[in-house]
Amino acid sequence: MSILMVAGIEGVKNCADIVAKHLGMEVEVADGRKAALAILRQRAFSAVVVDETIAECDPVATDTIWERAGLAIPVQINFALAGTARLIREIRAALRRREREQMLARRAAQVAIESELNSTLAGLLLQSELALSSSDAGSPVAERLRVVADLAGSLRSKLGAPGAHRDSAM
Repeated sequence: MSILMVAGIEGVKNCADIVAKHLGMEVEVADGRKAALAILRQRAFSAVVVDETIAECDPVATDTIWERAGLAIPVQINFALAGTARLIREIRAALRRREREQMLARRAAQVAIESELNSTLAGLLLQSELALSSSDAGSPVAERLRVVADLAGSLRSKLGAPGAHRDSAM
């Protein structure tokens, strides 16, 4: 995980070094919009921190930085007024928000996939049971349908088992 700091003020490199030390992350510095966009084309970041003065002077450029930041959490702060301690707190809080949002997104995706699988399995079970009830019980097709129904039932019970995979996935 790394952070991109976009600021044109003097001493931003020292600030970046302190932030890197306190957060245990690599911090890269861009002195303006063009440099930030060039760096964002090369790699991804966990957070992109933009100095408020840059954002106020060139809001269109800042919007472009946010668009190119990808999954990085955006942080906008006035470097001249905030101080390093506040900057570290803001970045730490933003990274925690990002982690929570990612966890919630994973849970929502898991629930959606489980729902889709359960729905598909229910249809598979129903259709195979209907086909079994209307076919000759001793035929090879009926035997294959029983195997399909058994496999679908087994998978459904595994998916429905409480705690079978939900806790281990998170």
